[in-house]
Amino acid sequence: MTHTLLLYYLVFLLPIESCRTLYQAASKSKEKVPARPHGVCDGVCTDYSQCTQPCPPDTQGNMGFSCRQKTWHKITDTCRTLNALNIFEQDSHLVQPFEDNIKISVYTGKSETITDMLLQKCPTDLSCVIRNIQQSPRIPGNIAVIVQLLHNISTAIWTGVDEAKMQSYSTIANHILNSKSISNWTFIPDRNSSYILLHSVNSFARRLFIDKHPVDISDVFIHTMGTTISGDNIGKNFTFSMRINDTSNEVTGRVLISRDELRKVPSPSQVISIAFPTIGAILEASLLENVTVNGLVLSAILPKELKRISLIFEKISKSEERRTQCVGWHSVENRWDQQACKMIQENSQQAVCKCRPSKLFTSFSILMSPHILESLILTYITYVGLGISICSLILCLSIEVLVWSQVTKTEITYLRHVCIVNIAATLLMADVWFIVASFLSGPITHHKGCVAATFFVHFFYLSVFFWMLAKALLILYGIMIVFHTLPKSVLVASLFSVGYGCPLAIAAITVAATEPGKGYLRPEACWLNWDMTKALLAFVVPALAIVVVNLITVTLVIVKTQRAAIGNSMFQEVRTIVRISKNIAILTPLLGLTWGFGVATVIDDRSLAFHIIFSLLNAFQVSPDASDQVQSERIHEDVL
Repeated sequence: MTHTLLLYYLVFLLPIESCRTLYQAASKSKEKVPARPHGVCDGVCTDYSQCTQPCPPDTQGNMGFSCRQKTWHKITDTCRTLNALNIFEQDSHLVQPFEDNIKISVYTGKSETITDMLLQKCPTDLSCVIRNIQQSPRIPGNIAVIVQLLHNISTAIWTGVDEAKMQSYSTIANHILNSKSISNWTFIPDRNSSYILLHSVNSFARRLFIDKHPVDISDVFIHTMGTTISGDNIGKNFTFSMRINDTSNEVTGRVLISRDELRKVPSPSQVISIAFPTIGAILEASLLENVTVNGLVLSAILPKELKRISLIFEKISKSEERRTQCVGWHSVENRWDQQACKMIQENSQQAVCKCRPSKLFTSFSILMSPHILESLILTYITYVGLGISICSLILCLSIEVLVWSQVTKTEITYLRHVCIVNIAATLLMADVWFIVASFLSGPITHHKGCVAATFFVHFFYLSVFFWMLAKALLILYGIMIVFHTLPKSVLVASLFSVGYGCPLAIAAITVAATEPGKGYLRPEACWLNWDMTKALLAFVVPALAIVVVNLITVTLVIVKTQRAAIGNSMFQEVRTIVRISKNIAILTPLLGLTWGFGVATVIDDRSLAFHIIFSLLNAFQVSPDASDQVQSERIHEDVL
């Protein structure tokens, strides 16, 4: 009885989903596993309901289903053929000692772990489990069992990892890193399994002892290289060339350590690098990340004195249209992080990254955006629109200069045209700086120029919005306050404070708060960063808030205009409707309401239609037609 209980306790040293009790396995090891009922989760179902059914015959575990659109979809799978008994080779000299040596410690009351048994039975190279693991199917339950086993081994062995042990460990890991198993990682209930595997391999390799000769352990889906270094080395590099799957061409990756960095390292030291062609896709499948790894994942296990390494990644998908980022895997937060690396150079074939290895960051790769926006027509519309907009703005300002004395005879018309001139001037400057920023190749090669261009684009576009806000407030002032007026100098000072003071403060605070930490710019363009610091919110939030205020202003103008028509004849009502339509047509671009389409491009940034509409409307925001200015004079008359 005691012997059976000890077998039972041993099972829990692997995941609950990874094995049945040893008692059950031992009692039925010579019997055929009976067929289990199927069809439990078949047929029509009710949306959002859950269902569990047993695994097929000769496997243990169960499968979980969720109902979507009246159809069952598998969401979890713990089916497995491996357990604590059959993971070892079924040789007589192994099975009997394995059972006899299971015992409870009189000090701790705990049974020996399966990892202890593994190290006892094959202490040299862990080879006594390789054959059965390689023959096992790569189903989700077996993957979970092997991940847990690799994790246990990496935590149990603290010293003495030689090349033979590393070879066996890599062979076991290679089995579940196979490209054919990627889809099965999606169904493992423990979403942590993929990065547990990555951490376990890195931890085990960290304990590898390299003698006089370099280490080169190559499997199809994991490749480990290591060597010893000294301060007089001229530099080190590891070059990997691996296939992502059975049909793809080989993809290369290189780890470069400069001579200056090697001088910081005490002699002798060792450096180890590991390349994974499929772990990136496995992380995507199991963690449901909305990113795509576009190169090998390269791990670098280095002395703590090494602070900088260069990595060259050949791209899997060789496209210039996809956004590329250099990233490191954050081992605590379990996510890709841009702060670990920065892009040095990029083209359609490869990306060069400079990264900072540390305890938090050991593995590095490149990411690409999950979709491509077909932007050729959008780019054409944007730049043609910008050209027309700049010409229109120059013409608008020229007209204002010519008619200034005639249209600013009263205080209200003077203030109104001050707003119009400054909206046109700031929008013109914003367009010019936008073109300057677009011609810079990016923050990698023109960092200071990008910072300056981004600051001025941010400042002038914000100024456009705040001057439109000033215009709206002026209209509200004319509607709400009829008999009590403020001095002209106070109103002018208020308009300039709102139009230039607020944008300057926001733009200056943004660059001061984010640039010291290199979080002001995007990696691929001269514009405000989003992924790292959310600096873009310093533009989006004020802009959308002003759009809302201006929309309220337009609504009040419509209400006031409509109220004046109550009790009038049919002809006068028709004229009022026409007048309201004109007011809407004039105030919509003048107060920047077309920027509200920017919300649609944020909600669905893959919609080409939203981007085209947004670009067209804002390219023609300010019209050179003098009649618009004449009509704007009549708005105040219409609402009084």
